[in-house]
Amino acid sequence: MSRRPVNPSRRYGDAGSGAALFSLSKSRSPPFLSIVLTVLGVLLIVAYFHSGSGSGLKSIVSRVEGDFSCTYEVLRAIPILKKAYGGGIQKVLHVGPDSCSVVANLLKEEETEAWGVEPYDIEDADANCKRLVRNGIVRVADIKFPLPYRPKSFPLVIVSDALDYLSPRYLNKTLPDFARVSADGVVVFTGFPGQRKAKAADVSKYGRAAKLRSPTWWARYFVQTSLEENEAAAKKFGSAAEKSSYAPNCQIFHLRSYS
Repeated sequence: MSRRPVNPSRRYGDAGSGAALFSLSKSRSPPFLSIVLTVLGVLLIVAYFHSGSGSGLKSIVSRVEGDFSCTYEVLRAIPILKKAYGGGIQKVLHVGPDSCSVVANLLKEEETEAWGVEPYDIEDADANCKRLVRNGIVRVADIKFPLPYRPKSFPLVIVSDALDYLSPRYLNKTLPDFARVSADGVVVFTGFPGQRKAKAADVSKYGRAAKLRSPTWWARYFVQTSLEENEAAAKKFGSAAEKSSYAPNCQIFHLRSYS
């Protein structure tokens, strides 16, 4: 399965309409169009710096395009995860699309060792991502098969978006395998039903369109696969999120590792 990033750039008008707007802005006083563009520019700059690394701006673009990604939600939740898991965040495995982005941000945290698994081809990845892959920090691997790690290799495993593209047939094998390689737990980030629009392009990138499931569906699934909620971690995460006024845009599940 190849994964090709979609070019988000769009044309807002042809040369003729652009010339008309230019002519209109010259003939009016004050230049209304220039004022509007200036205000929009200021808003985008504020959004960029508020995000810290620009990830917030990318998240806004994703929502507008109808292709919401929980990967950026992971980046927002890192400070909350640190409070909930303490020492468990010192060594993390992230699994999911754009794992390079998550790993690169985790590596910026003090005393944090981060590894990643990218489930899809990254032929168009940037130089930094290719460097992480070349150094073995991020692996490109099909998560329908067992991960090449020993049991309890990582205190914490974080999964985002990857499970949404798996049918129950493969999901029944994949999520338990994540629990196998974790020691302290698995944190699953998944979208809410209706959050992402189904697109034909998803099939070519991920093999199938995203299947976003309800909290009730996930609760039944966890019981069927003998996966238990990590109530202690969930409570700490909820308390830290409330104190930080953090409101997640994705469903977040905290699961125990297999004994």
